[in-house]
Amino acid sequence: MRYLMLVLTDPELTEPEESPVTIEEWAGETYGTGRAVEGDRLRPAAEAKTIRRRRGDVIVSDGPFAEAYELIGGFDVLECESLDEAIELASRHPMAAGGVIQLHPAWPLDL
Repeated sequence: MRYLMLVLTDPELTEPEESPVTIEEWAGETYGTGRAVEGDRLRPAAEAKTIRRRRGDVIVSDGPFAEAYELIGGFDVLECESLDEAIELASRHPMAAGGVIQLHPAWPLDL
């Protein structure tokens, strides 16, 4: 099953704990075994655009995807056998100790 793993900042976290691995070690553990298939950092939220279509009009505004105090800093697409495996991988990511990780199960379109 595929999971979108969002890597977010946590502005309320004042004393993050030390991560058990570096980002390079985490990438080797996940990408090196095929359990992560794609990922990247994101440019700053100030460079993001939000797009909406309302009553036939396209509305484009500056800024993050939603009004949230946490900003998305990056993403990874995980390919895991189970939710437990995805949680284990996500919990080892350095930002689990210094930010927030969200896992979103993919819901494939049956075309």
